[in-house]
Amino acid sequence: MEVVRVFLCVLSVFVALVSDRFVVLAFFSQSLDSDFTFTLPAGRKECFYQTMKKDASLEIEYQVLDGAGLDVDFFISSPSGQVLFSDYHKSDGVHTVETEDGDYMFCFDNTFSSVSEKLIFFELILDNMETDEDPDDWKSYVHGTDILDMKLEDIMDTINNVKARLGKSLQIQTVLRAFEARDRNLQESNYDRVNLWSVINLIGMMLISAVQVYLVRSLFEDKRKIRT
Repeated sequence: MEVVRVFLCVLSVFVALVSDRFVVLAFFSQSLDSDFTFTLPAGRKECFYQTMKKDASLEIEYQVLDGAGLDVDFFISSPSGQVLFSDYHKSDGVHTVETEDGDYMFCFDNTFSSVSEKLIFFELILDNMETDEDPDDWKSYVHGTDILDMKLEDIMDTINNVKARLGKSLQIQTVLRAFEARDRNLQESNYDRVNLWSVINLIGMMLISAVQVYLVRSLFEDKRKIRT
C-alpha cells in the first residue's frame, strides 16, 4: 500500500511538471511562418515588406496558380535598396536570404501583361528570429525537481524537435496544395479550350457538309429550258 502511495505521488509530480512545460513552451515557441494568396491584376505590381533582425534567415517561396502563361516577375530588395534576387517570367521560385536589421521588400510584377491577371501564392519562413524572452525563464515555473531524477532540458529538446518536424510537414502540405491548385486551374483551362475548339470544328464540319451537299445537288440539276 505504501508503494502505491509513493507511486501516485511521483506520478502527480511528473504530470504537474509536464503540464507546466507545455504551458511555458506554448508561451515562447510561436510559429513565425505564414502564407498568403492574392490576385495580381494585369499591368500592376504589388510589393510586401517584412521586418527582419540581424543574422536571421528569410525564405520566400512563390507559385503562380492561375493566369495566362502562369508567369510573373519577382525581386527581393534589402533594407538599403539593393536587389538581392530577381526572376523574370517565372511560374515559381524559392529564395533564401541571410538578413540584417531592417525592412526587406519583395515585389510581384505583372506589368508585362495587359490582359491577364494572375493568382499568386507565396509563403514566408522566418528562422532564428529570437525574441526578447530568456529561453531559461521556464525554469522558474518548475518546482520540486529534486523529487524526480529527470532532465527537463531533454524533454524541451524533444518537444521542440517534434514541433519543428510538424512545422516542416505543414509547410510541405501547403506547398503541395498550391501545386494541386495550379494543376487544377491548368486542367480546367485546357478543358475549356478543348470544348471551344470541338464546337468550332463541329460547326465547320456541318458547314462543309452543307456546302458539299449543295454542290453535289447542283451537278444533277438540269437548268436548260425545254421548248415545246
